[in-house]
Amino acid sequence: MTEAMWNHKMALFTTYLRSLCPSGSKQSLDTTLFRLFGIHSRRFSTKFPATEHQKTMAARGLPKRVPIPGVDKIIVVASGKGGVGKSTVAVNLSLAIADIRKGSAVGLLDADVFGPSIPRMMNLSGEPRTDEKGLMVPLQNYGVRCMSMGFLVDEKSAVVWRGLMVMSAINDLLRKVKWAPLDFLVVDMPPGTGDTQLSISQQVPIDGAVIVSTPQDIALIDARKGVDMFQKVKVPVLGLVQNMSVFCCPNCSHQTHIFGKDGALKMAEELGVTHLGDIPLHVSIRETSDAGKPIVVSSPTSPEAEAYRSVARKVLEALSRPKPSA
Repeated sequence: MTEAMWNHKMALFTTYLRSLCPSGSKQSLDTTLFRLFGIHSRRFSTKFPATEHQKTMAARGLPKRVPIPGVDKIIVVASGKGGVGKSTVAVNLSLAIADIRKGSAVGLLDADVFGPSIPRMMNLSGEPRTDEKGLMVPLQNYGVRCMSMGFLVDEKSAVVWRGLMVMSAINDLLRKVKWAPLDFLVVDMPPGTGDTQLSISQQVPIDGAVIVSTPQDIALIDARKGVDMFQKVKVPVLGLVQNMSVFCCPNCSHQTHIFGKDGALKMAEELGVTHLGDIPLHVSIRETSDAGKPIVVSSPTSPEAEAYRSVARKVLEALSRPKPSA
């Protein structure tokens, strides 16, 4: 390799690294490159003309998102951290959409390979059968088609897999399932902003992300990261759900803001995203979820069920708006 070609390759590499860094951290990048490799990023110039192959590769950008055949809308439900009730929101959101849009086909994908919750919450078990094309047929309850790693492994068995195996499983859950025809696919994402979230965001065209958080400051820190991640990968953020917003005493109906008051609402205003609604902290939501009878179907006239339907209506309204031009 000629020195000119080496300089050109290093220029592209260091320019790319510098483009990923906030302006205040570029100096730190230069210091790290010098300590590790004895090089200065500014030493390399990008004045060499790019080859046609390099121009083609640069134009490709991120991996092309390939639609899931027969699936119209994909909604991901995500959170920056675990324990904020994301799966409960995903389950009741899918059921509320099915109730509001009667006649629509709704699916629910449990993308949390390590901690699947959908089988218990939707009262489903057993291994899915395969059709004549080798596609797994989703299990169904309450009118919603469901697929989860929890159908393929024992509930008490830990999934101890490395990243590549997880990515392969996620691809199978997306591509090797007979979802079609489907009007809405709700994806219950694992907590955080790691490989699974990035892989799904880059593999399929997502119509919108719903971020779930409690009003607590420590949860909002990570919820903010979730919003930032989806914005970076060009996924529309439909809004923020403030879960466990207030505790309602089942005896006297006194309300207590155990996790703080309006934290998610204030953050939504700060970030310029929609506040989709509040879900109370109520014992009936926990009991019905554990029993496999989500509150939207087991107690449809309750205030708690109406809170989920209110969120669903706002999500559907957001999906109906024209997408902004790139």
